[in-house]
Amino acid sequence: MHALVITFVLATLTSLPAFAQDVAAGARSWNKCRACHQVGENARNGVGPQLNGLFGRMSGTADGYNYSAASKAAGFVWDDKTFAAFIENPRENMRGTKMIFAGIKNPQEISDLIAYLTQFGISDAP
Repeated sequence: MHALVITFVLATLTSLPAFAQDVAAGARSWNKCRACHQVGENARNGVGPQLNGLFGRMSGTADGYNYSAASKAAGFVWDDKTFAAFIENPRENMRGTKMIFAGIKNPQEISDLIAYLTQFGISDAP
C-alpha cells in the first residue's frame, strides 16, 4: 500500500509544471503582445495573427493571416514547450519570422502568459 501511494505521489509531482501559473500575471504580461495580437471573442488578425486556439494549432496556419515563409515552414504544433522556446527569443528561435518582439526571458512570466493564452480556445475565434 505504501509503495503504491509513494509511486502515485512521485508520478503526480513529476507531472506538475515547473512553475505555478498565474492567469492574472499572464494578463499583465499580455500587454506586451496586444499591440500586434488579439485574443477573445472579437479577435482579428492585425500586425500579427489572432491567438485564439493557439495551443494545438500547426505553426503558420491561422486563417486569414499572411505568415512569413519561416512560420509556414516551421512544421510544429504550438504547445507549452514550443511556445516557451519561441517567445523567449522569437527572431533567434524562428529565423525569418516577421515578429520583431525582443522576447520574454523570465520563465515564470512565460508560464503565466501561457496560462492566460490557454483560456482562449478555437471556439473564441471569429
